[in-house]
Amino acid sequence: MHRIADALEPEFAGIFGTETIHAYVADTYQRIAHEARIKTYLPTLTAQIAHAALVEQARIQKDIHMTTTPEVLFVCVHNQGRSQMAAALLDHHAAGRVHVRSAGSAPADSVNPAVVAVMAEVGLDISQEFPKKLLTEDVAASDVVITMGCGDACPIFPGKRYEDWALTDPSGKGPDAVRAIRDEIDQRVQKLLAELLPDTP
Repeated sequence: MHRIADALEPEFAGIFGTETIHAYVADTYQRIAHEARIKTYLPTLTAQIAHAALVEQARIQKDIHMTTTPEVLFVCVHNQGRSQMAAALLDHHAAGRVHVRSAGSAPADSVNPAVVAVMAEVGLDISQEFPKKLLTEDVAASDVVITMGCGDACPIFPGKRYEDWALTDPSGKGPDAVRAIRDEIDQRVQKLLAELLPDTP
């Protein structure tokens, strides 16, 4: 945890003190550790969530906007199919111009193998991705929140754009069906990107 906090310090120097940054990291770890079924990714998740929380607090407490890059969050129930495909496709098309995250209201243990396979067909390797638990900090740090069949699981914050994409769940589906879902997500993602960055070719 100390290494994570130390790595965050340079970015937030002059905004938050060392003790505050370490406190955010420790609090984040404590909140997610007891729910985590796979401990391997805890340091990575802790760093991501603590960073998002600090960015949001800089905006709220000090009116400091750390980035002008759009932040998009994709949410489905298990974060093993639809939201993983959407995040990978937007990240690919945006090429660094958008910050992309995905999460699940009830995350599974691993990403759907059929989803990994059909994404590999279009040159996107998501085999190292893993389902992540939806946290309030994820929503707070996002400009756009896209839900996919997770009902009212997402907390609502004023000033954010919310959309629900009605998409078939790829769980238990064969490759042809999953490809069709992937292609529909790709069309929606490209439309979203054009709306977020209208002046970019």
